[in-house]
Amino acid sequence: MSGISHRKRIWGWFFFDWASQPYHTLLVTFVFGPFFAAVAADHFMASGLAEEAADARAQSLWSLCLTVTGLVIGLGAPLMGALADTTGRRLPWIIGFSALYVAGATGLWWTQPDGSNMWWGLTAFGIGFIGAEYALIFINSQLPSLGAKDEVGALSGSGFAFGYVGGVLSLMVMLLLFVEQPSGKTLIGLDPAFGLDPTQKEGTRFVGPFVALWFALFMIPYFMWVCDVGPPRQGQGVGDAMRLLVKSVKSLRRRLSLSAYLGSSMMYRDALNGLYGFGGTYAALVLNWPLVFIGVFGIIGAISAALFSWIGGLADRAFGPKPVIIASVWALIAVCVTVVGMDRSQIFGLPLADGSHLPDIIFFGCGVLIGGFGGTLQAASRSLMVRHTDPRAPTESFGLYGLSGRATAFVAPALIGMVTALSGSARIGVSPVIVLFLIGLVLLRWVKAEGDSETWVAS
Repeated sequence: MSGISHRKRIWGWFFFDWASQPYHTLLVTFVFGPFFAAVAADHFMASGLAEEAADARAQSLWSLCLTVTGLVIGLGAPLMGALADTTGRRLPWIIGFSALYVAGATGLWWTQPDGSNMWWGLTAFGIGFIGAEYALIFINSQLPSLGAKDEVGALSGSGFAFGYVGGVLSLMVMLLLFVEQPSGKTLIGLDPAFGLDPTQKEGTRFVGPFVALWFALFMIPYFMWVCDVGPPRQGQGVGDAMRLLVKSVKSLRRRLSLSAYLGSSMMYRDALNGLYGFGGTYAALVLNWPLVFIGVFGIIGAISAALFSWIGGLADRAFGPKPVIIASVWALIAVCVTVVGMDRSQIFGLPLADGSHLPDIIFFGCGVLIGGFGGTLQAASRSLMVRHTDPRAPTESFGLYGLSGRATAFVAPALIGMVTALSGSARIGVSPVIVLFLIGLVLLRWVKAEGDSETWVAS
């Protein structure tokens, strides 16, 4: 491992983003999520519900899945980080959670298009999602060791950009070779590859095994080039990990900037995850887009995310991460207001002619901004966390960061599910994310742009 260059180590770290991004791009947002929403809505309509009520019920069920997985991830994230820091090793945890990722994604193949085993699909999705998010905690904790404080912003942005390129390519492969249109053909007029049966949606269902294979293949550079450089061993077992966790949580009382930042990112990252989790289902349930159309929308969004993340990394280097975060959040608030204010028949109360394509055009533009500023926001957030990180326990620090991103990960899906149920509208149901973004902006007022990592040494 000593012969591996620093540049190779950086590229190996980038490859985790490349390998893991398809879970979010293909499964959460643009293929499996909308597929599940359509399957669930058809199932509920067949049981006697009206179309709008069936759409709302389908979105509520998807929100329940994201709520439960968010709780599991949020509650376990800090303990995972503390365990890694006390033992001084991260690689075994990354391998274990990578296995969960692969197993959960593969299991999606058995989700039936008639909705007869919806709970199987949700369970498999949740297992894989938990694996992906837990692994990310340990990957993020390696960022401080890759460069100086003024370099990590650009490295974080480049990593996200590289990951989004992987997401684009994987989505293109799925659309061109596997996902069926209503005609039974793929986007370029081919039968689904490998003889998959379009009448059983096997091309679309193959998205699970495809994502699992993609991850297993492209994690090879990570495991070859990224040394397991963890902090010095500080103990062993759950008891020592709990003591480290308690010490870290108690220290938050003396660290206003970090506490405010964890609270802020808890809100705005939860809102962003809500947008990602429900963007595709919104297109399917509100705008009635077919799955292939949603996939094209995803490609455009992912390309903009790659470009914006790279540019955002440069802006981070020039101005620091905090201004980048603020600008990104305001842009996403504007997008949310637009999305909530329109449907097929009207935009902000102004009626549209039957068959108008204006909502489609506007939502495509929203997709560019969601992907672009969402990627920029994630990269800059990771960079600002490095400025608040304990150099002696980086994984635990990012465990707290993982907690802030997932401890309330159930809030956005739960609020979306509740508002959807109360309003009976999948469109209005998205509105709570606006409030979460605004709360995140308010809390950013107490966050130091330069961070407070030096405080760790003093404490």
